[in-house]
Amino acid sequence: MEGLLVHIEGIGWWSPGVPNWNAAAALLRDGTTLPTTGDKGPAPDVLPPSERRRAPAPVLLACEVANQACTMAGRDAADVPAVFASAHGDIAISDALCTTLAGDPLALSPTRFHNSVHNAPAGYWTIATHCHAASSAISAWRGSFAAGLLEASVQALADRTPVVFAAYDIAGQGALGDVLPAAMTFGTALLLSPEHRPRTRASLRLRHEARSAPVDEPEAEWRALAEATPIANALPLFGALARAQSGIVRLPNGRASTLAIEVLA
Repeated sequence: MEGLLVHIEGIGWWSPGVPNWNAAAALLRDGTTLPTTGDKGPAPDVLPPSERRRAPAPVLLACEVANQACTMAGRDAADVPAVFASAHGDIAISDALCTTLAGDPLALSPTRFHNSVHNAPAGYWTIATHCHAASSAISAWRGSFAAGLLEASVQALADRTPVVFAAYDIAGQGALGDVLPAAMTFGTALLLSPEHRPRTRASLRLRHEARSAPVDEPEAEWRALAEATPIANALPLFGALARAQSGIVRLPNGRASTLAIEVLA
């Protein structure tokens, strides 16, 4: 299988009741049902206390998993470009803004509007880590994880630099929460390197292909989480990483395409 070859040095994870990759990997290896309820969200150490108190939920989630991945890899976040991916962005703020516009437009909060933009987590992250490297934010509906992973891998290989990739979504509320698959908060991150190093945990070979083969579905024990948020369609990949299991995983990458990921454990 030809394609883009990148190497994983660090993994971040946060889901309800599962605060890091070590805890998640143990559950994934055992085939244990992943919880979908628990803590509302993390409190990332990378943000100062004052920022943690006022930052919106997607910012807290993205910064937590990105920081976990950088720490595991032993990389200084100040030097690492970042790619952030989310299907919904801040769905809670979007719902609140829409509700206010419908009922009392003059009461619209400038601060809430500021935090509603899709790249808000990237902004908070670069300020908190004093990072001057490039950052980007991507949304591709159910293909958001695959699109972000492909973008981060291309950057890592083109610029010959490690890149941290964070994918996340939060639980929805209100009218938007009722019509979108946004029933829980979930985030994960990968520190990707163009080179195999002593800290390499696994390697991935990526290939974009037409939707000729079905995408991989999460195992039954993980299906509730996968149905609760589009980002969790990446669970088959993380299951393979947790089990150090080589093979090919296919994830949705758009209406008519797939990202084929060969895991080299």
